Amino acid sequence: MATFLGFDYPTLWFLVVGAVFSGYAILDGFDLGAGAWHLFFRKEQSRRIALNAIGPVWDGNEVWLVIGGGALFAGFPHVYATLFSAMYIPFMLFLLFLILRAISIEFRSKEPMLWWRKTWDITYSVASITLAIALGVVLGNVLQGMPIGADKEYSGDWLAFLNPYAILMGLTTLALFMMHGAIYLLMKTEGRLYAKLTILLKRGIIAFVILFSITSLYTLIYIPHLSDDFRGTPALFIVPILAFLSIANIPRLASKRKFRQAFFFSALSIAFLLVLVAIEVYPTILLSTTDPAYSLDVYNAASSEKSLGIMLLFAAIGIPLVSGYTFFVYKTFAGKVELDETSY
Repeated sequence: MATFLGFDYPTLWFLVVGAVFSGYAILDGFDLGAGAWHLFFRKEQSRRIALNAIGPVWDGNEVWLVIGGGALFAGFPHVYATLFSAMYIPFMLFLLFLILRAISIEFRSKEPMLWWRKTWDITYSVASITLAIALGVVLGNVLQGMPIGADKEYSGDWLAFLNPYAILMGLTTLALFMMHGAIYLLMKTEGRLYAKLTILLKRGIIAFVILFSITSLYTLIYIPHLSDDFRGTPALFIVPILAFLSIANIPRLASKRKFRQAFFFSALSIAFLLVLVAIEVYPTILLSTTDPAYSLDVYNAASSEKSLGIMLLFAAIGIPLVSGYTFFVYKTFAGKVELDETSY
């Protein structure tokens, strides 16, 4: 089997897919979090400032989702087919609310009527909340496994994805993104909105810590297979330790109003948590609860080595370009939000 940098091609592509989805979670995560807070802002000016804080970057952040979906389809077509068939309803809802969020941002400022703006404010916030929960629900089902048959097809009930663990994971994801989004808004605002966000951030941190603790305890008790690798390789415990330290650093920095550093550690926490997920599932990507032999892993679900090798070359060129563009956009629109006639 061909290797590169000590990794075989299927494993390397697994890391590429994971890295791209991590980039999406970090970047669009604060967008979704900011949208989830939107209805907490009562004044028209506050809502406009919050929208314009993400206005220059939200659509670029979604590029990472498109790349991640394409990378999953290209590298692991069987996983793509099985997962999207099993999670058809949440993925369709995700697509619907992704569209609603986009048009809410664009349509809100087109008319001055109060009812018009309130309608799109509600749509924008509800869409952001639903998107965050849907991502967590999908992740929860991937972690605990799904009923997959010998034909690699989903054999469960059409509402089986709404199980307690997946819902808990969805709420935890929402809380994480809301904390992440509040920190980003604090970096972009000032005055009364800034003061209100400091209070909302404290609530967001408390909610996330509580939900994260419950989810972690539930995982250890009811989904023990996820900790098998850690028991077999104690050195891997460095990842959850780093994740815990990174999360613990957020309220410390927030209390000192060092929000740039807090945002960095919030992003780092998301990255560490997704690395933790990768360790927990590898080499299996979709675990079959029907029979472990029917599970889809990085080897039996991957494209041919030749295809993976060619795609890795394109990824090595394309991902740095997208990363460079993302950095340029954030650098260009750095600083506090100032409203003008071109603002949302």
